[in-house]
Amino acid sequence: MELQAFFDSAIGQITIVVVILILFGVILYSGKGKPMDTKAVAVSAVLVALSIILNQLVIFRMPQGGSITAFSMVPIVLCAYFFGVRRGLMAGMCVGLIDLIFNPYVIHPVQMLLDYPLAFGALAFGGIFAAQKNGLIKGYIFGVACRYVCAVLSGVIFFGAYAPEGFSALTWSLWYNLTYLAVEGAITVVLLCIPQVKNLFGRLKQQVNAAKPQ
Repeated sequence: MELQAFFDSAIGQITIVVVILILFGVILYSGKGKPMDTKAVAVSAVLVALSIILNQLVIFRMPQGGSITAFSMVPIVLCAYFFGVRRGLMAGMCVGLIDLIFNPYVIHPVQMLLDYPLAFGALAFGGIFAAQKNGLIKGYIFGVACRYVCAVLSGVIFFGAYAPEGFSALTWSLWYNLTYLAVEGAITVVLLCIPQVKNLFGRLKQQVNAAKPQ
């Protein structure tokens, strides 16, 4: 429980804030020879804040961790959809680290990485579909699948002892994490398929691309 005490402490939380600032610095960096993209930082910060707020709107909380929230994974996928996987990954990791400040549960360094920065950061891999037709919907599904992999790994390695009779650590983790991620994912996909919502995010992407530094 020493790690738990560290992340509950002021020093631990200051450390997390410093890491978050570094991650935003990475978002700011546009690449060698290109101007700094302050717009990407500003929009990413708004999306990070929105994800944190939505993550607090819990529809259903699972007894052993995890919850169904009010579309909290969408802003991270949107960041990758607008600005690419690298910046989406940094924004997702920021969300995970901020969640670590609010809801720390740490028993091992690898578990902490899998449940917080890597789990939320993995959503950004949906950005690889950004240029495709219905790229946001495809990307969201893929991003949630990537987060599911992190959750399953954490469950198998660190929480297998909680598996009920008749389940192995793997089968329990597969089922347990699917129950809440699949439900939120399905509800969100329905929302993203609404033509008005789809068109709104498409127009926002066009505006963001038009404003990118050359």
